[in-house]
Amino acid sequence: MASTWPSLPGAPEVVRFLEGPQPRGFELIRAGRIFFEFIRGFRALHFVGPCVTVFGSARFRDGHPYYGLARELGAALAAAGFTVLTGGGPGLMEAANRGARQVGGRSIGCNIELPVEQRPNPYLDRWITFHHFFVRKVMLVKYSYAFVALPGGYGTLDEIFETATLIQTGKIRDFPLVLMGTSFWRPLLELLRKGPEREGTIEAADVDRILITDSPLDAVTAIRDIAMKRFSLTYGPRARRRWYLAE
Repeated sequence: MASTWPSLPGAPEVVRFLEGPQPRGFELIRAGRIFFEFIRGFRALHFVGPCVTVFGSARFRDGHPYYGLARELGAALAAAGFTVLTGGGPGLMEAANRGARQVGGRSIGCNIELPVEQRPNPYLDRWITFHHFFVRKVMLVKYSYAFVALPGGYGTLDEIFETATLIQTGKIRDFPLVLMGTSFWRPLLELLRKGPEREGTIEAADVDRILITDSPLDAVTAIRDIAMKRFSLTYGPRARRRWYLAE
């Protein structure tokens, strides 16, 4: 069973920001902070690739089968030459980072500041903590060649569907989206087939492009093949660090 997870309020200034119109000064200051949070993320993650982002619940602890699956996946991704990028928290994020670390791979986290899950897991080579979910989600997408979702709740579903929407609309192209854990995810794909696809709100290809598997090896093989064909496992010419940007 997954552990319980308390429901607590977020940071007061973030809650206030999302409550509708605020005084102009407050919104100007908040916009500036969001801008600098983006820049801080760009600078921290600019040199960490090639990455694969792994999504998954914070609630599954060591000893759960899904934790073991995530750890195997992280190790396989790292062995294939990828940096493992996660949300930086506990549970399946920790497991994927731990798997990468155990085989000598790179392990990076984009943590989120919350009343719970504030502390990055201990298997990270580098991490950055964000105040806003939307900034964090941009970073998890921007620096990755592929996305793997392990079992999770609302946060993981949000990440899956946002990624699927970006792929569907051509904002990111030919990026693999893999769901690990067939018994957990198959009902979701069946729902998509019976509901949105049948009613014509999505195409069959939108579902077909999602790979579902229980095998870390199959997932990594598919990711590696696509990454090598489309990206040659590189972002292009290696960027040079600039001291004046604190890189």
